[in-house]
Amino acid sequence: MFSTSLTGTDLLYLLQGAGVTLELTLCAMLAGTVVGVVIGILYTLLPRLSIPLAWFMDIFRSVPLLIQFVLFNAFKSIIGLNWSAFAVACVVLGIYTASFCGEIVRGSVLSVPDNLQRAGRSLGMSRGQSLRHIVLPLALRVAFPSWLSLSLSVMKDTALVMWIGIIELLRASQNIITRIQEPLLVLCIAGAIYYLMSLVIARIGVRLEKRWQEND
Repeated sequence: MFSTSLTGTDLLYLLQGAGVTLELTLCAMLAGTVVGVVIGILYTLLPRLSIPLAWFMDIFRSVPLLIQFVLFNAFKSIIGLNWSAFAVACVVLGIYTASFCGEIVRGSVLSVPDNLQRAGRSLGMSRGQSLRHIVLPLALRVAFPSWLSLSLSVMKDTALVMWIGIIELLRASQNIITRIQEPLLVLCIAGAIYYLMSLVIARIGVRLEKRWQEND
């Protein structure tokens, strides 16, 4: 007969860890999206002048996220920043997200046909107006699936913040495993929670895409 030492308090502890995971994901995607849109537009409008910025962002795309967490957490103590581990995680995840989001935006803007921009200019629009009213709305639809995939990826990457002392879903599950020694059950529950969170995000994305198609 199946028996377990897992209690309702343990399940609540896992859900609290899942809440931290969602908070980190939300902060990272909000900051990363805003900065990434600006970076992507700069890549498109000022390709040569933005080369140094592109090199800088390449660092965050290339260096493993775990190394970024550990290094930033160490440097903030060296330079005297009185930041919490949560703030460090949000900053690192935000920059990491922005480095990918910038490329997504750049590719999406470049995918908009030039003749649409010329049509806007022929109607008397300035370059900025053409970008704001024609290019960006179309690029948004192209970028959305990649942005949604990035959101799911960032949510899973939040598991690495346990290395700087944050108790999110994976760290919470490890703490419970250490106490009750039932790794298979606890990890299955944690995996199911990750799946449900991902499913909700994906479903919301699908509904948004359907609404766009209905409004076309």
